[in-house]
Amino acid sequence: MRLRAEHIEWRVHGHRLLDDVSLTVEPGETFGLVGPNGSGKTTLLRVLAGLRRPKVGRVLANERPMRAMRRHEVARTIAFVEQQADTLDRLEARQAVALGRTPFLSPLRPWSAQDDAIVDRALADVGMQSMADRLWHTLSGGERQRVHIARALAQQPSALLLDEPTNHLDIRHQLSILTLVKQLPVTVIIALHDLDQAMDCDRIGVMDGGRLVATGPPRDVLTLERLRRTFGVHATLLDDPDEDRPILRFRHAL
Repeated sequence: MRLRAEHIEWRVHGHRLLDDVSLTVEPGETFGLVGPNGSGKTTLLRVLAGLRRPKVGRVLANERPMRAMRRHEVARTIAFVEQQADTLDRLEARQAVALGRTPFLSPLRPWSAQDDAIVDRALADVGMQSMADRLWHTLSGGERQRVHIARALAQQPSALLLDEPTNHLDIRHQLSILTLVKQLPVTVIIALHDLDQAMDCDRIGVMDGGRLVATGPPRDVLTLERLRRTFGVHATLLDDPDEDRPILRFRHAL
């Protein structure tokens, strides 16, 4: 799926959170959104996911204006994993993941063995199959985050949007989730706090003060000058001997 934002603006109580943001993410691309706290990453993701309708500008999914799409159409094609989502305490992990199939169900299309198989696969993909029967309130923050990602995978979306999905995960599960996301045959837009993780994206966009100030391949965008100007840090770029990408080493803040 190609997702395109055209001249998006979003205001809250007169404060502009997004300022003339235009962006195109190509089918199958993994696009990283980075920027300081409060730069507009989450707001932009919610607009792209169809959860917020901008008063200025528009979002297109495969060249179709999202305003013209019904809610269930959007839910069948775009999945959004929030940074801090919640669900009912009395739900089991598997039941929470099964909610991802809701947009596809109707009186004429009830739950089927195919839905069971999709939920099982989603749980396995995030390493939660052994905890499928656990109640939500007994899960750790990291386990809950993996369940939310599994629920998004159960939607079998054409585009997957994730807001800092590794925040509550230990390093092993961070790496496994990022590897899984990179391998999915879908369009991915992922907001990341860790700039080293952003180096693995196909392209990245830098948000600053509600504006998209730079886009392109990570090594072209995350220059030492950009890191100093936008993130307020001094850094060094080192070559990774095992992979064809640089490693960021931060020395100190300005």
